[in-house]
Amino acid sequence: MTDLLIGPDGRARCAWGAGTADYTAYHDQEWGRPVRGDDALFERVTLEAFQSGLSWLTILRKRPAFRRAFDDFVIARVAAYGPADVQRLLADAGIVRNRAKIEAAIANARAALELPGGLGALLWSYAPPARPRPRALAEVPALTPESTALAKELKRRGFRFVGPTTAYALMQATGMVDDHLSGCHVGPAGGRDGMDGMDDSSEVREA
Repeated sequence: MTDLLIGPDGRARCAWGAGTADYTAYHDQEWGRPVRGDDALFERVTLEAFQSGLSWLTILRKRPAFRRAFDDFVIARVAAYGPADVQRLLADAGIVRNRAKIEAAIANARAALELPGGLGALLWSYAPPARPRPRALAEVPALTPESTALAKELKRRGFRFVGPTTAYALMQATGMVDDHLSGCHVGPAGGRDGMDGMDDSSEVREA
């Protein structure tokens, strides 16, 4: 498979974005688009954690169910979840029913509430300077010094399931870095001042 593929619409895309209709829509409309809101970023943090060990496509297709199950990822609501909510989520066939990940999502919401400037301010403070787009997939790192530092800080703050690789996938997903390949039809999203995003990888992410 080449790193760029031409779709039926004649547009060149990063190869992973041409695999299925779900991936194509996600690649074209979300991935790499900057996300700023705390609740929206909490959703991305949570979904990246649930993706660990699974295909991203699985999470992408379950995202509507995740949003229903987790009250649209409103941090204050999830932070207030108790044992009954854990049992409710474990019984929800629409999501990934993993107790450790469910409990991590709740713990992460509580940790996010404790952040003085909010989740967005913390995450974006680790965004690296803008750089040229990679020319090939081989140039796309799995982690960076910034993602390693971010993962360390999140862990210090009480977050779970956000290791350096997951942190870098989050950076890709939310536009902190632009890893669309050079030649991809998706244009720059306006750097740090845009809106909206998520992730592409189906690799295993560490806790």
